[in-house]
Amino acid sequence: MLQMLQDLGSYIRAAFLQEVEEAAVINGELTLAVQPSSLVKILTFLRDDAHCQFRQLMFIAGADYPERERRFEVIYHLLSLRHNQRIRVRVEASEEKLVPSVTGVFSSANWFEREVWDMYGIAFTDHPDLRRLLTDYGFEGHPLCKDFPLTGYMEVRYDEERKRVIYEQVKLAQEFRTFDFLSPWEGYSGPQPLPGEKK
Repeated sequence: MLQMLQDLGSYIRAAFLQEVEEAAVINGELTLAVQPSSLVKILTFLRDDAHCQFRQLMFIAGADYPERERRFEVIYHLLSLRHNQRIRVRVEASEEKLVPSVTGVFSSANWFEREVWDMYGIAFTDHPDLRRLLTDYGFEGHPLCKDFPLTGYMEVRYDEERKRVIYEQVKLAQEFRTFDFLSPWEGYSGPQPLPGEKK
């Protein structure tokens, strides 16, 4: 299986000498690092070529590496039922360097790209409807970015007294709990023993 994936990687690299920056087998899956400008062309090739036939886009994931110059990665996971193989395609992006939308190649990319935009702020050019998917319309920031504050900015909730939805600054009222961390078998050793616990 490893040799088959390496051969497939060599075949794809030969077809795209300039566009595929890297082809490596990582954790039993072929991973391609490609340039954003050729993403649509490469995904179309992977879908249509007889040796590939990756006809299903399983999902699109984002990743944030703030220490890099191009801090974001967009990872496309494809499946070939014909050849019983999976492949990952990685593209690096930044706030300025946009990623082309692949909704013309895989229609299922529409919501996946909206989710990546909502969670990471990675913009996709030529997307038919790039708007928030998981957060509220007035939400500030992108929650999966590593520089997003842990508590967020605003909380949306329904107030029973006012009979309407209200926006409030987030407040964390929970106090820190104390654990002894000595042994997982000892359990809680706080000032009051838990009911029914015998050490």
